[in-house]
Amino acid sequence: MVNIFLSWQRGWIVHISDTCIPDVKLLQPRLFQDERGYFFESFNKQQFDEAIGRKIAFVQDNQSRSRKGTIRGFHYQIHPHAQGKLVRVLLGEVLDVALDIRKSSPTFGECVCEVLSAENKRQLWIPEGFAHGFLTLSETAEILYKVNNFYSPIHERCIDWNDPAINIQYDKDQSLFRSFKDTQCPSLAESEVFS
Repeated sequence: MVNIFLSWQRGWIVHISDTCIPDVKLLQPRLFQDERGYFFESFNKQQFDEAIGRKIAFVQDNQSRSRKGTIRGFHYQIHPHAQGKLVRVLLGEVLDVALDIRKSSPTFGECVCEVLSAENKRQLWIPEGFAHGFLTLSETAEILYKVNNFYSPIHERCIDWNDPAINIQYDKDQSLFRSFKDTQCPSLAESEVFS
């Protein structure tokens, strides 16, 4: 695992590390705490672009609230409206998952799974070429994610979260909730993916 420490003129530090799929990055901001509460920088474009190795222009923020056991995803958009996402949790806790759907990738069909929470303040960078989903672990969770391309309904796709070929480890005895749309998603083998 490669670790990158970045600092800038005011001395803030963000710890950015590779995951088991190096294109997916885990960001851990430095927290400044005292008796009043805390402060942290949740996004710094200069640091982020340096860590990713290219300039990213986020154009839209999305926020959702989900109850415990809710599964969302796997969602993605195909070219020319593919999206990279920077995901964080404002309230509660989720198991956040990035699924590699780049056919030419040595990690095609593999996942990065990270627990993101309001408490740990971690963020997950999920680049284009990945499908995204999450499972709500806490009673409720609010998720905020930045995207670098606008929503395009005709380019939107999904993959079945429960596809045995993906093999996500979650409590199958727990009551799980999905939208009707998400229950209609095809398997990875049947999905339109990236080359």
